[in-house]
Amino acid sequence: MCTRYVPPDQAAIERFWHVGRDNQPRWAEQVFPRAQGPFLRPGATAPQLELVVGQWGLIPWFAKTAKLTYSTNNARFEEIAGKASYKQSWLQGRRCIIPAWSFDEPCWETGRNVWWNFRRADGAPWGLAGLWNAWTDPETGEVLQSYTMLTINADSHPLMSRMHRPDPKLAPDRQDKRSVVAIEFGEVDAWLRGSTDDAAGLMRPPPADLIEAGPKE
Repeated sequence: MCTRYVPPDQAAIERFWHVGRDNQPRWAEQVFPRAQGPFLRPGATAPQLELVVGQWGLIPWFAKTAKLTYSTNNARFEEIAGKASYKQSWLQGRRCIIPAWSFDEPCWETGRNVWWNFRRADGAPWGLAGLWNAWTDPETGEVLQSYTMLTINADSHPLMSRMHRPDPKLAPDRQDKRSVVAIEFGEVDAWLRGSTDDAAGLMRPPPADLIEAGPKE
């Protein structure tokens, strides 16, 4: 599971994804769960995109308060069609792209947690797959934007399978190691505006040769 990442600034997002300038609130240089971060969703007309700032940690439609007692910053893709917190966003096509220059994952191969940093080998920003929701506070009427980052099984991935603490109760090939999902630039429209089948077809870990990773200094 990813619990921190570095988003590009507004100018870089606008350049790479061709988003029109809109005065958005600033976001932190490094985003942690429940902090404010940027995400992209479909604009009014294709192929226009809208840049939105919201909480990293999806607030589901049924929530009574924005302060949840459980974590929703990551969502297992295999569960989103049936899990109450994410089901509505997935079935109603509320998919988004989360821009990131890099993200961090914990490696336990030394017997302790060593944070690794993951960038793209081509120098471009990541466009990570996510879901979003707009939740209305029942007391104030305030609308809060929020999002979650999707993950996929990576037990067979040569690099992502090395991340996270292994479970000694499980077989090495049944650990359910997780990976983020990278939406390539040419896949943006299919991910954001395609059918659920189209979107599901894009759910895969990034190719190992696309990743530049190593322990953080």
